[in-house]
Amino acid sequence: QVQLVESGGGLVQAGGSLKLSCAASGSIRRINSMGWYRQTPGKQRDVVAIITNGGTTNYADSVKGRFTISRDNAKNTVYLQMSSLKPEDTAVYYCYAWLVSGATMIPTGYWGQGTQVTGSS
Repeated sequence: QVQLVESGGGLVQAGGSLKLSCAASGSIRRINSMGWYRQTPGKQRDVVAIITNGGTTNYADSVKGRFTISRDNAKNTVYLQMSSLKPEDTAVYYCYAWLVSGATMIPTGYWGQGTQVTGSS
């Protein structure tokens, strides 16, 4: 089994910073890409940022210049540094990994359990 465990969510004042972490564990052969998505009640889950195993990054327009995604391949961990937080960044943030597990040997997507981020005005 593969697990993604997120940490670092919380309440922060507008303009503040927060850093999320997500560690993948289990029988992992290779992680192709990792990323962060977010979701608010009644809305679809939207991509925030993605990073490939080569380090290529992509960001949603709404977070460009404010959020930075990074990863530690040795630790199978992805981070999201959030700065200049706005109330509209409030959401449940989900970690995502596209990886090959030792059990299936097939690229498959895995999700973390989600962590709440609240930006107060």
